[in-house]
Amino acid sequence: MLKEFRDFAIKGNMLDMAVGIVVGVAFGKIVSSLVADILMPPISILTGKVDFTNLFISLNGQSYNTLKAAKDAGAPTLNYGLFLGNIIDFLIVAFAIFVIVRQINRWKKPVEVSNQPATKECPHCLSLIPLRASRCAHCTAELTLGPESH
Repeated sequence: MLKEFRDFAIKGNMLDMAVGIVVGVAFGKIVSSLVADILMPPISILTGKVDFTNLFISLNGQSYNTLKAAKDAGAPTLNYGLFLGNIIDFLIVAFAIFVIVRQINRWKKPVEVSNQPATKECPHCLSLIPLRASRCAHCTAELTLGPESH
């Protein structure tokens, strides 16, 4: 069982996935910082200096100046400001991934699919044989190479 686990854990796909997860977590932190520290302050100024992290509704009917004060008092809150920040985080991450995948797809060479068949019928025994065959593998008849074989 340990050998099977080791084989599973060191497979190339598993290592690639692990690296992807670690890079994704780090990328998520960078995007969260971008949103919280770079984007939200100007948005806050444009919306009249509203601090999105302090946009909440106290569900116990009392009024609190900040979300921290409400949490310290043990009040149940609906934190729609944090939710809006998470939506912005998600949109930025989704857009960044879209741009990366789009660029990778541009770098890939398109795979050409041939419409030509890979096999032909032997005129003697009617078996399928490779298109460029000069002798039938089934009946051993010699075949003439036509223009489609070159």
